[in-house]
Amino acid sequence: MLKAIPLFFDRLVRRFLPDALLFAIILTLIVYVLGFALTDHTPIDLVQYWGDGFWALLEFAMQMTLIVVTGYILASTPAIDKLLKKIAGIARTPGQAIILETVISVLACLVNYGFGLVIAALFAVILVKRVPKVNYRLLVASGYSGFLVWHGGFSGSVPLSIATKGHPLEDTIGVIPITETLFSATNIFIVLVLLVTLPVMNRLLLRAAESQKDTFDALQIEDDPAPPAKPDKSTMTPSERMENSWVLSMLIGALGLAYTVYFFVDSGFDLNINMVNFIFLFAGIILHGTPRRFLDTISDGVKNAGGIIIQFPLYAGIMGMMVSSGLSEQLAHWFVDISTETTLPFFTFLAAGILNVFIPSGGGQWAVQGPIMMPAALDLHASTAKTAMAVAWGDAWTNMIQPFWALPLLAIAKLKIRDIMGFCVMALFLGFVVISIGFLLI
Repeated sequence: MLKAIPLFFDRLVRRFLPDALLFAIILTLIVYVLGFALTDHTPIDLVQYWGDGFWALLEFAMQMTLIVVTGYILASTPAIDKLLKKIAGIARTPGQAIILETVISVLACLVNYGFGLVIAALFAVILVKRVPKVNYRLLVASGYSGFLVWHGGFSGSVPLSIATKGHPLEDTIGVIPITETLFSATNIFIVLVLLVTLPVMNRLLLRAAESQKDTFDALQIEDDPAPPAKPDKSTMTPSERMENSWVLSMLIGALGLAYTVYFFVDSGFDLNINMVNFIFLFAGIILHGTPRRFLDTISDGVKNAGGIIIQFPLYAGIMGMMVSSGLSEQLAHWFVDISTETTLPFFTFLAAGILNVFIPSGGGQWAVQGPIMMPAALDLHASTAKTAMAVAWGDAWTNMIQPFWALPLLAIAKLKIRDIMGFCVMALFLGFVVISIGFLLI
């Protein structure tokens, strides 16, 4: 069964799932039709909501573009490349490679979602060169499956938001510390069980994946580039001497290092996406040694970010239609109406999972669901902290079948969404079981 089921979904997805850009276009059309059919808004209204929301994710799109570019730059430095290869050396067999990739991804995503996505992709590329017989598509899918835990980790936008004084719902629920959310028994149970079961499940999928014969050689992953030749200083112009001098890199790198220290002293361990990009950028500058070596890697990194630049505005438009038309609010109220004190977190999780397919943004989703679910929790005497984490886990759960967050990883790994989604469906099923048990029984 563990061979037949993933094979069925893999073949189904590879045959019928379109490119990630077309997936976003199809979702746009679906939401447009639903908005017209289920609300009292006119087709012109929906066009307006779509256009007004189109640029709402520009800042976030730039952040994710930089995650891909700066992550690539950092990983291409000799020091980081050597470290990742040393860790990859632990794996000797395809099964060990799958397990190692999943564990590294889960741990990295618990620290920070952007960091985890980049590390998962880069590590997969290195692992497949060390263990060329491993199925590369399953290896990358295993890396992406680790993203399932991100909203239960230290970069989770919902638990961090409600733990901050002055958050939008403070008058309703007050400030909820992370001891009641991230360090609650429910969250710890879900994270630990997924940390153990995800690597095991991905390892069991290897038998199905191997029958597809997608090996390292077939995918023609690029070989490691040859080390750059040392420039001849005697023939350099003054500008070329500056480009190949380590002094400027160290000076600007020291400035970046100083700010990083100041930031953590002043703000604590607030490893937000901007700081991840900042650290990746300046670590890359320092570890590349000279501006010339740093600049030579930028163009390759930028090539990986094209899908993000184009597709994120489409999802912003979808979010604009969902929110402005009231579709998202309507869906949330449907689940509230059938909930009790015990079942509200579970139904909140389901509602969040459905909404996440159309609004794949943790912060955006909380802005929609939070004002509905938190008063409902108070009215039903349910735990507000547990209900808030249900929104978080619902947001993370259906990422396994939503290309939005996979774009940075796929760009680096040089795969299409259809290459991994069939395997990710199995992570979706496992996540549903584990998360449901957490919210219903723990």
